[in-house]
Amino acid sequence: MAKLYFHYSAMNAGKSTILLQAAYNYEERGMRTVILVPALSDRTGTGRVASRIGLSADAVPFDAGVDLLALVAAMTREAPVACVFVDEAHFMSEAQVWQLARIADRLEIPVLAYGLRTDFRGEVFPPSVLLLGIADELREVRTICHCGRKATMVVRLGPDGKVLHKGAQLEVGGNEKYVSLCRRHWDDMMNGPSSAGDAVR
Repeated sequence: MAKLYFHYSAMNAGKSTILLQAAYNYEERGMRTVILVPALSDRTGTGRVASRIGLSADAVPFDAGVDLLALVAAMTREAPVACVFVDEAHFMSEAQVWQLARIADRLEIPVLAYGLRTDFRGEVFPPSVLLLGIADELREVRTICHCGRKATMVVRLGPDGKVLHKGAQLEVGGNEKYVSLCRRHWDDMMNGPSSAGDAVR
């Protein structure tokens, strides 16, 4: 039985690298895969998934109005699809999350979605909330804060390098705009260090 997987993390944890490696493993065995990426995610070029370590692959871009179930179903009529990969899943619509579930349930094709859990304000992306609720398997991709603790949060930086406290939830960027932190250091940067936090280290 095919499953819907959600791989989630903070920024710069290597999600795209893991996606590209998994897709390569399928294709090395002669199995066709489909990589989908929201058109909004154009940091490495529209219709492209690229990792920070230099791996990249072509992908099918889609916007919020695309029915992913219908798209993948049409592709399967051309040739069998062994697995569907979705990068930057937090940029999807909530309807598209359900479409991914139906790809797994009705087309019986495994779906591996990769995305962020929380935004720079500490709020969960709506598509990620849904994925956390309905995915068959959840897998955390870990990265670390500058202090060595697990990073679970991210701050957004302005052009001056200062932390932003307001702004649109969806804004594409890389290391020049986002920094992954543990919850404590995210709280310090967003709300200022607390005296209790300084007293207990």
